[in-house]
Amino acid sequence: MSRAFVFPGQGSQAVGMGRELAEAFPVARQVFEEIDEALKQKLSKLMFEGPEADLTLTENAQAALMAVSVAVVRTLEAEGKFKLADKAAYAAGHSLGEYSALAAAGAFSLADTARLLKLRGQAMQKAVPVGTGAMAALLGVELAQAEEIAKEAAAGEVCDCANDNGPGQVVLSGAKAAIDRAVELAKSKGKKAMLLTVSAPFHCALMQPAADAMAEALSKVTIAPPTVPLVPNVTATETSDPETIRDLLVRQVTGLVRWRETVLYLKSKGVDGMVEVGAGKILSGLVKRIDKEIAPLNAHTPAEIEAVLKTLA
Repeated sequence: MSRAFVFPGQGSQAVGMGRELAEAFPVARQVFEEIDEALKQKLSKLMFEGPEADLTLTENAQAALMAVSVAVVRTLEAEGKFKLADKAAYAAGHSLGEYSALAAAGAFSLADTARLLKLRGQAMQKAVPVGTGAMAALLGVELAQAEEIAKEAAAGEVCDCANDNGPGQVVLSGAKAAIDRAVELAKSKGKKAMLLTVSAPFHCALMQPAADAMAEALSKVTIAPPTVPLVPNVTATETSDPETIRDLLVRQVTGLVRWRETVLYLKSKGVDGMVEVGAGKILSGLVKRIDKEIAPLNAHTPAEIEAVLKTLA
């Protein structure tokens, strides 16, 4: 079986994530301690105990989700006595999950990844005044139709496709008034549309100030070739080149997350199994919708890790 390891994005966080891992595996504890030290913040305490409102803040959620994902990979490697490249043909992540994938594959140091995600979260939150941006999910709509709706609803304001998550699920992002118009327009075409509870309009042109901040930060960080080829959000085609990765991480802040295309690309390369590494099961659900022949596994809790190790043996 050819497998990809995939890494979840924002929205998968929950109070208590990683706690069982830390209790059961010293290598996981070590990851959490290293990230706490890099950020000069007890992020692990926030992950384990909450409060939920603080964990959900973009500047905390992004680094926290990465911490759990990398802790799971390190635990799998330690318990299974293998390296990621021995078991994974590819790595991919949904939005911030791309940073988790790169950290797991050794492209970034753990400390650099934590600091980059802290900055990314802060920059994305600051880019747009609260209440002036919005995001909405369009259901039963494919990307081409979503692009038409976004174009029609824009009326001179920003209204972009942010996430192509799977068949019939596209997320729009942009100015609040434009997104409201897009929701009504979709409904007038007989489609379901709903506003999302988010703190900022991610993956649209309004995020350009955050992209600029990430360009500066990424220019100062060493990126090594990942030990496993990455399939980035922006292109949905593999790369292992550090400078390409650096450029795509900047473009990712304002660009479309091509998750549906990513999964189809992996399938075209012979991938028939995926391991969702970290909190939640959102990506596994999307994978099943995109291609029912790909068998997804989840690795977060000690029991899940034990089950995954049996299949990887």
